[in-house]
Amino acid sequence: MAVYEIVFSPTGGTQKVADCVTDVLSEDKKFIDLSGRFTTFSDFAFSEEDLCVFAVPSFGGRVPEVCRQRISEMIGCGAQAILIAVYGNRAYEDTLLELREILTDQNFRCIAAISAVAEHSIMHQFATGRPDERDYRQLTEFAQQIKNRLKNRAEEPDLRVPGNYPYREYNGVPMKPKADETCTNCGVCVQQCPVGAIPEEHPGETDPNLCITCMRCVAICPEHARSLDPKIVGASAKAMEPVCSVYKENELFF
Repeated sequence: MAVYEIVFSPTGGTQKVADCVTDVLSEDKKFIDLSGRFTTFSDFAFSEEDLCVFAVPSFGGRVPEVCRQRISEMIGCGAQAILIAVYGNRAYEDTLLELREILTDQNFRCIAAISAVAEHSIMHQFATGRPDERDYRQLTEFAQQIKNRLKNRAEEPDLRVPGNYPYREYNGVPMKPKADETCTNCGVCVQQCPVGAIPEEHPGETDPNLCITCMRCVAICPEHARSLDPKIVGASAKAMEPVCSVYKENELFF
C-alpha cells in the first residue's frame, strides 16, 4: 500500500496537521503539493491499494476553488481517502462535505475525516500556536484509530461528515496583499503564488481578480514586504472575535 499526502498549505498550518497524521500511517509516504500551479495533476492516477490523505484549509467554510479544480483532475481508481479540513478557529462548515463530494466524484473511497485547528493565517491572534502539543497528541491518536480500522475491518461504511446542501456561499476575501517600499523584486512570491496572481514584471503588485488571499506571499517574503491593510484586518478581527476566541476541538469522523 502506497500512502500519499496531498496537501494545499499556503502558510504551513495545514501541512503541520497533515504531517502529523501521515507520519503515523506510513514511514514512506509520497507528497503531492496542490499549490503547485505548474503541476499536471491529471498525471496522478491511483489504485485500490493506495491510501490518499487529502488536507485542505477551509476558506469561508468551503474547499478552496483551486483545490477543487486540481483534485478534480486526479483519477482515484478506488483508492482509499482520508479527508482533513484545517481552519483558523472560526468554523469549517461545509468543507468536509464538499471535499467528500469532490473525491467521491473522482472515484476515491472516503473512509475517515478530520477537522483540525491551526493558527489563523490572516488574524494570528486566533488559535495562536496551534497545532500545539495537545493537538499533536490528539491528531496522533486520531491517525492511530484510523490505522487500526484499516487493519481490522472488511467493510467500509459510508463516511458521515458535517455540512449542509447547498454549500454556503463564499466569494473570497476582499483584502489582497501588496508590497511596500522594502520589496526588492526578488520574485520569490511570483514563483510561489499558487494561482499566479503576482505579475513577474511588477512583483510588488497583486492581481485582485486572481488572488485568493491565501497569504503565502506574506509568509514567504524574505523582506517581510508584503502585507494586508492593518486597519481592515483589525476591523475584521474585532468582528470575528466573539466566535474565533472560543476554543475549538479537533474532530474525527468515520
